[in-house]
Amino acid sequence: MVEADGKSIELTNYEFEILYLLARHPGQVFSKEQIYNQVWKEPYYRAEDNVMSLIRRIRKKIEPDPSKPIYVLTVWGIGYKFNNAIKRK
Repeated sequence: MVEADGKSIELTNYEFEILYLLARHPGQVFSKEQIYNQVWKEPYYRAEDNVMSLIRRIRKKIEPDPSKPIYVLTVWGIGYKFNNAIKRK
């Protein structure tokens, strides 16, 4: 469970692990392959849809406007990162 805008939000294990990975390294870009390898702990083989689907679900749960994310950002052609301009409480 995480908190966003004062609300508790339920995440699946994979959603939490991805968000935790990105938030632990704000500003660092992770490719889909890197995310998959670290979260699933198995070789990446045509698994990009898994990562993209979970990023979409995370955004729906934590972003004020999932179509214009401010927390989990896409770096086109590379991967995803947690916005390092976000101030932590």
